[in-house]
Amino acid sequence: MDERITSIIAELAKTADDASEMFGALNADQLNWKLGEKSWSVAQCLDHLILTNEQFYPEFDKLAAGERTNTFWQNYSPLTGFFGRFLIKAVTEDSKKAKAPSKSIVPPSELPAEIVEQFAANIADVCEKISTVASADRQKIIVTSPFLSVMTYKLNDAYTVLVEHTKRHIRQAKRVMAADGFPL
Repeated sequence: MDERITSIIAELAKTADDASEMFGALNADQLNWKLGEKSWSVAQCLDHLILTNEQFYPEFDKLAAGERTNTFWQNYSPLTGFFGRFLIKAVTEDSKKAKAPSKSIVPPSELPAEIVEQFAANIADVCEKISTVASADRQKIIVTSPFLSVMTYKLNDAYTVLVEHTKRHIRQAKRVMAADGFPL
C-alpha cells in the first residue's frame, strides 16, 4: 500500500477515534440536541457521514471485483478537474454552508445513542474498502457523483473529499457541543 492510501486511511481512522472520544460518552438527548430548527445535532452529523459514505460503496465494490471501467462521459468530461477542485474547496471551508445534495443523505431528527459506534464501524468499513482497492489508478479512474450525474472527478480527489467531508462534519458536531444551551 502506498503512502497516499496509508495517509487517507490513517486520517479517517483518527477522525473516527476523535469522534468516539469526543461523543462516545454522550447520551441520546445530548447527541440529538440541536441549536435550532435548521441546525443539525451531533448525531445527525455522524449519520449524514454514514449515509454519504454508503453511497460510494457500489464504486468500491466494482473496483474490488475488477468490474469497474470508466464510462464515455467519465473519460471525456472536460469538467473532471474543475469538479474535483470545487468539491475539495467546498468541503474544506467551514465558513460556507452547503445543503446536502440529496434527501437520501439528510439524517432523521432522532437517532439512537449507538450512532457513535455505528459511525466508527462505518469508517472502519470505508478504510477496509479503500485498502482493498489500494492498487487502483487514482488518476485514471474517474468517479461520478452519486448525487449529480454530470459531476465527475478523479478517484484521488474523491479520497480527499471523503477525508475533508468527514473532518468538516466532525468539526460541526464539536461546535454543536460547544454551543450555549448544550445539555450537560
